[in-house]
Amino acid sequence: MNSKIIKISIVGRTNAGKSTLINKIIGEKISIQNKKINTTQEMIIGIKNIKNTQILFYDTPGSNFLKISNNQSKKLKQNLWNGIDESDLILYMIDSNRLNMRFLYDQIDKIKEVKKKIFIIFNKIDLISKKKLLPIIAQINNKFKIESFFTLSAKNNIGIQELLSELIKYSYSSKWIYSKDEITNKDDKFILSELLRETMLTYLNKEIPYNISIVTSHYKILKSSEIKIKQKIYINEKRYKKIILGKNGGMIKKIRENCQKKIKKIFGKKIHLYLELIIQ
Repeated sequence: MNSKIIKISIVGRTNAGKSTLINKIIGEKISIQNKKINTTQEMIIGIKNIKNTQILFYDTPGSNFLKISNNQSKKLKQNLWNGIDESDLILYMIDSNRLNMRFLYDQIDKIKEVKKKIFIIFNKIDLISKKKLLPIIAQINNKFKIESFFTLSAKNNIGIQELLSELIKYSYSSKWIYSKDEITNKDDKFILSELLRETMLTYLNKEIPYNISIVTSHYKILKSSEIKIKQKIYINEKRYKKIILGKNGGMIKKIRENCQKKIKKIFGKKIHLYLELIIQ
């Protein structure tokens, strides 16, 4: 049986459910999920192998900043367009419960410049009636002539298999880029760093800057099969140290314990997590 491939970029506004969808498709948590803006800062590739077809999903930063020109958005914008350029087909995801037609039209106008097929995915369909959605789909299609429309709920795993079945139809003969056992282009250390960043964003709300950097400096499987992990948290302002530590170290303890639970859930082993806070 000839091997086939299809490369898909997942694009959309912050909190449209892009990372939730890719994690559901892959079956593992490989992309950060958080309600804060642009929590996905690097381009992560999720790999789904179905029979002889390899589907690559490029998870991109939120597209809110597409028409914004400033230094903070530069890297995010570059990662977004890299994902679009690499892909054969674009999935544009919409939060059905927070639909802004003017914003959507601006986004599609910009994305259609690359002249690639676009699927529009209405996510969170459990929060909107189909009766309300159908005229919206017709309106969008009349203006842009979209390749296909899908409705799903990434969180509740509704409509995902139907989407995958359709995407496979667009695959083409090619050697696989990744082996059959790989599920992402990122290694375990990157996933661990992302889990800590996700946890910190959850607990610290807007008190911590988005240019925080995390490095997993040590990862070792012990003889007892338990895992020892050391992570360094780099911040660029001294005043954030007190916020992250919290009163009597209470905040950093909460972050460590919660992150440790997330890692244990993924690896299925007892985790010993050590955090170090460093001011650059």
